[in-house]
Amino acid sequence: MLDFDLDAMPLGDLKKLQTQVNTAIKTYEDRHRKAAIAELEAKAAEMGFTLSDLTGAQTGRKAKVNPPKYRNTEDLTQTWSGRGRQPAWIKDALARDESLDQFLINK
Repeated sequence: MLDFDLDAMPLGDLKKLQTQVNTAIKTYEDRHRKAAIAELEAKAAEMGFTLSDLTGAQTGRKAKVNPPKYRNTEDLTQTWSGRGRQPAWIKDALARDESLDQFLINK
């Protein structure tokens, strides 16, 4: 076991030590979690199952993302899928009697 006189250490060294300890704890937990998962997957495979079969976990399934349908012509980084609440730039344009069609993204 390492023996440190923490009271004698400067603040910068204490913070560096804290960061190193936090990193060591995280990697330790990650290694043990991966080992546990591997052991459980092996046992499940031995019995003819996958781990997701036994836990009911869905793997590899991602939420559907709606692609943008409209783009702000003044700021090309602002887009909207046409679903949900209208962004402020769309509301402002409609208030100025502009057509929603002019913001359509042509694909």
